[in-house]
Amino acid sequence: MQTPWPLVGKSGASRVGETESVAVHLCRPGRLAAPGDELLKPESGLKEAVSLRAAGLAPPCREISCIWESHDCGVSSALGGWGRMCGSEGPRRGWGRCAPSPMLLLSLLVSAAPLGLLGEETRQVSLEVIPPGLDAPQNLLHIRAVGTNSTLHYVWSSVGPPAVLLVATDTPHSTLSVNWSLLLSPEPDGGLVVLPKDSIQFSSALVFTRLFEFDGANTSEGAEPPGEPYPPYSLAKFSWNNITDSLDPATLSATFRGRPTDDPTGAFANGSLTFRVQAFSGSGRPDQPPRLLHSADTCQLEVALVGASPRGNRSLFGLEVATLGQGPDCPLMQEQHSIDDEYAPAVFQVNQLLWGSLPSGFVQWRPVAFSQRQRGRESALPCQASPLHPSLAYLPQSPIVRAFFESHNNFCAFNLTFGASTGPGYWDAHYLSWSTLLGVGTPPLDTLSPLVLGIMAVALGAPGLMLLAGGVFLLLGHRQCSEYQPIN
Repeated sequence: MQTPWPLVGKSGASRVGETESVAVHLCRPGRLAAPGDELLKPESGLKEAVSLRAAGLAPPCREISCIWESHDCGVSSALGGWGRMCGSEGPRRGWGRCAPSPMLLLSLLVSAAPLGLLGEETRQVSLEVIPPGLDAPQNLLHIRAVGTNSTLHYVWSSVGPPAVLLVATDTPHSTLSVNWSLLLSPEPDGGLVVLPKDSIQFSSALVFTRLFEFDGANTSEGAEPPGEPYPPYSLAKFSWNNITDSLDPATLSATFRGRPTDDPTGAFANGSLTFRVQAFSGSGRPDQPPRLLHSADTCQLEVALVGASPRGNRSLFGLEVATLGQGPDCPLMQEQHSIDDEYAPAVFQVNQLLWGSLPSGFVQWRPVAFSQRQRGRESALPCQASPLHPSLAYLPQSPIVRAFFESHNNFCAFNLTFGASTGPGYWDAHYLSWSTLLGVGTPPLDTLSPLVLGIMAVALGAPGLMLLAGGVFLLLGHRQCSEYQPIN
């Protein structure tokens, strides 16, 4: 996206954020800039002139960041700073009387944002299972969502612990390259790349490392941990189905289904842990709670524990999730509250994990899980998230994360716990499900629905109308009674 008029700097290319190398054309009131006009930079340091590279005519002077009272042409920094009047007045600091045009500020903000992170109304989505070329099935699912000026790559894998890479590029032509022999080696660095590398605007990963189980009997609500822990299940030691069998291009979904390779107690003899992933070509909501609002820039994950035998009568389960930080600090965890629970009854909160300042990547979920397939208020379980903390060396490594990020090891982790010692739980039907969204850009935000707005209008408007009608009735009645009645 280009600004309405060219900004030229030392290199001749548009630059935003470098005030020492950006100049804007100023001219006589009402005159349009023409190709070949010269720009004279302020006298505070830079003397040389720069030629305006305009294709056609630039907008009138009043649309440029600052207007000078003098009839002579001058120059000012496009982002404010010291300027010099061409007349008799001395230098002024900042914008002075000539504030920037709103259109200019909007153009600068839009042009400064990475195109791959601006969001798309719709995307062309494709799902591809990348075979390893070996006898043993190694599941690698590539979801490619192509927009007008960007591409989102979701790479889901059960090689090692279940993990997903999220890569956003600013071109619709970026591709994924996988070197299986390198990826499955002890040193997988460089075994998975997105090309061209210089098109990458954002990248991060989630790794699901362990499944926890706690004895929830005789445990007070809100206790941490929520009961005596059993030995956790390492998801890196699960065996997984062939993802090709569950691929559904119609719904843009696929399901990873796994169970422990070593299960001496037979807890998973009739059960499994599933990761169902689904991409979207546009905006909408699922039919079942928690009905998170999705867009073309998101991908949904539904984690379900089905049919596994618990090791206690009132077992509670949890999930350990690791992610990459964008710097020395962990990503930000946020809570957003609303008065609208139409889409998830009795749930007025949305949790978000944000990688850096917006727009970047995010993970979003409602703090609720469900203990029955027919999800409703009666089967809703609280979902509690622990604070993010730097991870320790015990976390198993994901080959695809190591292959893409190489030596980057700034991992942070948090735990999700589903259910409480009282109320419904996994023990009701040996079923547990939890959903989340993963995406790029600004997280989808629920607004008040027309139904809620209508209820609020009736609830607030009806008493007001009644008061108004009562006041009018009393006023008219008082006037009628006070009229003089002549005596014959």
